[in-house]
Parts: sequence; structure tokens; C-alpha cells
Amino acid sequence: MTSRSLPLFAALLLAVAPLGAQEMPKPQAEHRKLAGFVGTWDATIEAIGMDGKLQNSKGVSVRKMGPGGFWLIDDFEGEMMGSQFTGHGALGYDPQQKAWVQSWVSMTPLLMVFTGTFDKAGKVLTMIGDGPCVDGTRIKMKNVTTWTSADSMTCEVFVVMPDGAQTKSMTITYTRRAEKAVEHRGAKR
Repeated sequence: MTSRSLPLFAALLLAVAPLGAQEMPKPQAEHRKLAGFVGTWDATIEAIGMDGKLQNSKGVSVRKMGPGGFWLIDDFEGEMMGSQFTGHGALGYDPQQKAWVQSWVSMTPLLMVFTGTFDKAGKVLTMIGDGPCVDGTRIKMKNVTTWTSADSMTCEVFVVMPDGAQTKSMTITYTRRAEKAVEHRGAKR
């Protein structure tokens, strides 16, 4: 270590030292709710194709709890509009924003970011964000996920136009596989 880098190293230690003394954050009730969504989910997809016709396909979503118990990590594989599709998401609760937050990456170089809230019953999560359009531009989107039971849910995806009009582009119906359903039924939502 040179004499020039010593002051920089000392400043770095002083800046980081208080962090080491702090207790790591612990998952709150909202984060613990995510454990109820862990498992392998079979997906049936109904999407509106470029020709305006309904296209049906299948997929599988494997969900597990991620770093620190704060994030539900979703790895999705399936077929959409006649092509293989993979995606990776992270859903969590941001206590500073007091909102649910989600990021999603798929087979484009563009990150999708959403924020939203659950209804009072805790069964419907509505998220607003933006994502890539087919032509590469960004469009406003709304995702509404409704839990119809502990082991089934439906996600409706809408494109939100500048005037506020909404067009449904996709519905994904998820059913948790039995071997995972038994394991996670007791988790609180």
C-alpha cells in the first residue's frame, strides 16, 4: 500500500465501520407474505398475437425466496407467440416507498420495472410500470394478479395508452404443482 492510498483506505474504513455495527434488516410481514407464493407453477397463456388473434401456449414458473428473505425470485420458461421464452423476475416490498416493487428481464436488453399495491383483502396485486414494445420503444403496462386460491392465480397484462385507455394483451393462469402446494399452503399471505 502506498502512502498516497493510505488516506483513501482510512476514509473507506471509517465510512464502512458504522455499517458493520448496524443490525441487518429483517423481513417484515409483507416480505413474509411472499413465502406463500413459493413453488412450481404451471402456466396457461392466452396472448393476443400480432394478427389480433388469440394464441394459447404453456409455461412453467419456478418461484423461490431470494436474498435475505426479501425477494420472491421467479424463473419462467415456456412458449409465447410460437417462440421459446424465458424470463427472470424479482418481486418484493419496498418499505421506504410503501409499495410492492418488481423487476423483470426477458429475451430483450430492456429492464421492466413495476410498482403497485395489494387490495385490502390481500388477494389482488395491481402493478404499473413500463416495458419494451415489439418495435423497441417503451410502453406503459399494468399487471393485475388475482389469487383465486392458495394454489391458483391469474395475471392479466394490459397495455396502457397515453390517453389512459387499456388493452388486455395477455392472461396467464397459474396452478401450483401438488408437490409444492402441500409444502407452502401454510405460509401466510
